[in-house]
Amino acid sequence: MASSRLLCSFNTKAAGSIKALAGGTVCYRRNVCSSPSRLQSCMSAWVIDQYGTNGVLRYTEESAAPVIHSAREVMIKVNAASLNPLDVSMRAGYGAKLLKLRRDPLSMESDSEFPLILGRDVSGVVVDCGSQVTHFAPGDEVWAAVPPWKQGSLAEFVKLTEYEVSHKPKSLSHTEAASIPYVANTALSALVNAGGLCRDSSSNKRVLITGGSGGVGTFSIQLLKAWGAHVTVTCSHNAEGLVRGLGADEVVDYTAGDAAEQLQTMEKFDVILDNVGGETEQWAMDLLKPWSGAKYVTLVTPLLLNTDSMGLVDGALQAGVTLHNKAFQNIISGGVFYRWGFYTPDGPALDEVSRLVDAGKILPVVEAQFPFTQVPQAFQKLEQGHARGKTVVRVAEEEEDDGRGEESAQEVRETAELN
Repeated sequence: MASSRLLCSFNTKAAGSIKALAGGTVCYRRNVCSSPSRLQSCMSAWVIDQYGTNGVLRYTEESAAPVIHSAREVMIKVNAASLNPLDVSMRAGYGAKLLKLRRDPLSMESDSEFPLILGRDVSGVVVDCGSQVTHFAPGDEVWAAVPPWKQGSLAEFVKLTEYEVSHKPKSLSHTEAASIPYVANTALSALVNAGGLCRDSSSNKRVLITGGSGGVGTFSIQLLKAWGAHVTVTCSHNAEGLVRGLGADEVVDYTAGDAAEQLQTMEKFDVILDNVGGETEQWAMDLLKPWSGAKYVTLVTPLLLNTDSMGLVDGALQAGVTLHNKAFQNIISGGVFYRWGFYTPDGPALDEVSRLVDAGKILPVVEAQFPFTQVPQAFQKLEQGHARGKTVVRVAEEEEDDGRGEESAQEVRETAELN
């Protein structure tokens, strides 16, 4: 297998691509961009040309297809993508200043990030590789989380480094697999890097997850139970069956009264993973075990909001001061650690998740599916809030769905209307 992967940069036939030796242009589709100045390969994609509401989403078949420039890059034909709350926020301009700097540190143009392709999850098939890629070959089924500073997965093709990609679990379809990577990388970064948990240290640890019915929450419940932790979740009453079915030991219904009061009656926790933010910080610290290394990790941080409103330098400084002050206050007052959690791209971490999935320890939680033609409707579904898992977009219908395209689309439309 290793030797065959060394051939990935040469196996253009398996990749389904055609390289024109004169100029090295790669053509992934038969259609060609309507550019009078040069021949350019194209792909279908949903893009935005400005920040705003759902109306800024635009479908095009003339989006420039990515081209491999680095020896460590992998080109993926997208079968399925999924949406995260971050996609809705990014569509409106959240984090624009910092992410634009990350994309192109030298660019001073105000609109240099457009047209922008959203979508942070991808499941698909490798079609081409850089010359030094060793872990993947054309034809490999893979999944990955696309970093927010890269062009996203609501397109026919996406380009990533091999370190951001992992082999897809064999037991999942592409539609199912697309629901996991971004929340998995986010949860692992928060629980492991910030929370100090791992497979060997989580046994009998008490963990509280606030907002446990969304993508990060439903994944975290399953991961922590696979690691042997005791998991308590806050959610609404109609999500209780879902989180219990995923393994939650105790569930607090925040619609049935003061969640803080209900949690105060329980044994204190070793780690809190906060997906809600806001006022949660004001009462959550008292739920942690004092002077025992307990950690509060929040995924709702002011970093990007600060840089958007105050500028890159002032915003980053203000965020740093806020984090320092809160961390200092909590360590001296109760001996608990206050930390921020962030998404981190990590293909090798997804390798471990893939093994857990194929072992039946982690299940995909897909709330809704939409065909590629209905990306705006998928965004509308996500914006309704109160997620019960993930919203998935089928970019390319899988073989088992052949002949059911129209029927499936009608089912999705009816489901969307009901919701």
